[in-house]
Amino acid sequence: MLTKKKKLSKKEIKEDKLVSLMVKVENFYEDYKSKIVLYGGILIVAAFAAYFYVNQQKAANDEAGLHLSRVMQIFDSGSYLEAIEGRQGTNIIGLKRVVEEFGSTENGETAKIYLAGAYSYLGNYEEAFKYYEDYSGSIDIYKASALAGMAGYYAAKRDYQRAADLYNEAAGAAEINAQNPDYLLDAAVNYYNAGDTEEAKILLEKIKEDYATSEARKQVDKYLALVELNK
Repeated sequence: MLTKKKKLSKKEIKEDKLVSLMVKVENFYEDYKSKIVLYGGILIVAAFAAYFYVNQQKAANDEAGLHLSRVMQIFDSGSYLEAIEGRQGTNIIGLKRVVEEFGSTENGETAKIYLAGAYSYLGNYEEAFKYYEDYSGSIDIYKASALAGMAGYYAAKRDYQRAADLYNEAAGAAEINAQNPDYLLDAAVNYYNAGDTEEAKILLEKIKEDYATSEARKQVDKYLALVELNK
């Protein structure tokens, strides 16, 4: 005589599924054990390598920041050649060496901007341009400085269109930057010199509207008058 099959409880069903899952996991591990060990080892090595790299970069960035803080005293005093080369017989290394040894760090990238500035003050515009162009740091204000530095280089060569585009880009690189109205004015002047009076007018009007209290605003009407005369 057949007996009625006992109905499993929810708990028993869950336990049965758990046992089945554990068996499947165990079988899978046995089948692929060698690969799991291999790839697990690779992941561990990769994790340690990443950890080591991050810590090494942090230490290098901290060291670059220390050297940069020391040499900035010389830069701020206007001794630009000494700021580039460093002060012999002291622990103050020059901006050039900071860039050479720590250029891949954030502080090393910042040193590029000051190195370019030092070369620019000394009239060595080719070297200045090289370091402005090489800047790839993540600080927006320094991005703007690099773009403006390149723009000044092209303006001096009378490549006004390229200079204007770079000044315009510099004005948009950092949302909050005291130099933005000046960059816009420089962009407008270079657009005017390139013959693009419409773009020059747009930027001049922008200065009037967005930077009414800036020093750049004081020169806007003069250039607007020139734009109107040359339409």
